[in-house]
Amino acid sequence: MLPAGPEDRFGLVFLLLISTFVLDALLVSPRAQGAILLIDLAALLLVLRATGSGRGAAPVLRAAVSLASVAVVVVALLVPGDTAAAAVDLWLAAVLLATIVTILQRVLRHRAVTMQTVLGGLCAYLLIGFLFMALYGAAAHLDRGEFFAGGQPVTSSTLQYFSFVTMTTTGYGDFTPAGTTARSLAVLEALCGQIFLVTLVARLVAMFGQRRPLPVQPPAADIPAGDG
Repeated sequence: MLPAGPEDRFGLVFLLLISTFVLDALLVSPRAQGAILLIDLAALLLVLRATGSGRGAAPVLRAAVSLASVAVVVVALLVPGDTAAAAVDLWLAAVLLATIVTILQRVLRHRAVTMQTVLGGLCAYLLIGFLFMALYGAAAHLDRGEFFAGGQPVTSSTLQYFSFVTMTTTGYGDFTPAGTTARSLAVLEALCGQIFLVTLVARLVAMFGQRRPLPVQPPAADIPAGDG
């Protein structure tokens, strides 16, 4: 296990994710969405950098995100068509999933549960909502039918609203998925959100300020004395 080092800046990451959430809900024009995409990518780079050490998968993920960022922005802003938009959403979903895994690998190795540990868990929780938002966007672009049963427009704002309402199982009922793919994703998100919240986040909050016990090493096998 590792202590929460000075490189763990999950508080800053959490504030940036909240800011991205607010901007994504308010700005819906194509140019604004391009700017928000850049902010999302910057947030992901900061998340990966905040996971700490230069070992393991973190440097590879940072390099991959950095190299692909320009291509993703160009595709999102210049290339028309639902297929290109779906490809961008799927790429973002893959990066978000890798980021969640990287955060969890870091916080689960903290020897003591600090505020940075709890904030890391909350960052991962928010990223689950953004992950399914990207998956919903890909499904909406690839499905020929209506995404919402009421025929509501599919925008970044409506998808974000639907994703986080679903993840928290609020159940307002004003947005209902229409197709099989959308419904399956909604059920999966609700399960992931609730299981994550009542297990990992609740456990971290309950252990706040405590040190985790070191794993117990199995006793060495007794070696019989040889005959003298």
